[in-house]
Amino acid sequence: MTDEQLTQLKDQLTDQLESLERRVQHTEEFDTTELSNYDNHPGDSATDLFDMERGLALTQFKESEIDDTKAALAAIEAGTYGKCTECGKEIPFERLEALPTALTCIDHANQEPDLTSRPPEEDVLTGSTDNPVKQEDERLEDFTNTFQDVEDYGSSDGPQDQPGEDEDMEDFYEEKSND
Repeated sequence: MTDEQLTQLKDQLTDQLESLERRVQHTEEFDTTELSNYDNHPGDSATDLFDMERGLALTQFKESEIDDTKAALAAIEAGTYGKCTECGKEIPFERLEALPTALTCIDHANQEPDLTSRPPEEDVLTGSTDNPVKQEDERLEDFTNTFQDVEDYGSSDGPQDQPGEDEDMEDFYEEKSND
């Protein structure tokens, strides 16, 4: 890597650090203007909670990016920037240009997707509507497919969504006899 390329990357990292620090300092509060949550719809309360959680997650992400940027700038000052921290091999300039905070070569980058941590909701939600309460308590079982109950009130399989003429769909909603 040339001195000009190193200067370009250092300037890019410095600008990135300043931008991230400004964005972390700018926190938008989502305070409710209501005097009481008693008469609010639960959806409104959920939206407020979601906004707060999203703000916290974004701040946490920005702080992580700040740490990575500071580590890259420290590596520049130490003279180790551009060399893989794992094997010492030269990191291609193209990789550093795309990801200036990279401190490892592509071979040692964390490329494994995190397939082990799942949302906590999946512990209680099931993907099947058949016997949905079976996991909660073995004594409780719902022997009906609840999707069928919901579908009785309508679905996107109505005549308006079927190809052809309306006359062809006359028997679409005929009652089925249980003979």
